[in-house]
Amino acid sequence: MSLTALRDALPDYAVDQKSNLDALAGETLLSEPQKWGCFLACAYALGTPRLIQALEAETDTRLTPQARRAAKAAASIMAMNAVYYGSINLLQNHDYRSEPPRLSMSALTQSDVDHIDFELWAFAVSALHANAASLNALETELHKRGVHVERVQTALRIAATLNAVNTAIRIETGAA
Repeated sequence: MSLTALRDALPDYAVDQKSNLDALAGETLLSEPQKWGCFLACAYALGTPRLIQALEAETDTRLTPQARRAAKAAASIMAMNAVYYGSINLLQNHDYRSEPPRLSMSALTQSDVDHIDFELWAFAVSALHANAASLNALETELHKRGVHVERVQTALRIAATLNAVNTAIRIETGAA
């Protein structure tokens, strides 16, 4: 199933998601690897098979095998960071914030894809997890590397739209 087929299968009440998918698929603020890597990493993070299958099919020729693997790494590492850093920030005892996490995070320094691309993908996934610590750290790095606000916002729009598409899929799956 392609992204177009998934879009066409969305129910009528998801008209905004259909429109947003079309707009984001044609988006030119991000490079093709940045854009499609955001889509794929978010699909992996959301975990719905139908969404994953559609984005894997859509990105099969758009992303290298290394980029597809890096999108999986972005989804996976940010899932871990969302729990760890999200919990640390929720704790009233701030002593934990000064302690090193003692978690392997080598995926954040991987070199299979452009570092900015990976950071955008990780940023989009962090948005799905509402992980303030990771969002702020990644946004700071992207800003330092000269990534304009509009490009970062595009990654957020991809995450938001795929989250809404995922919700419609789950609604319809539950209604079936």
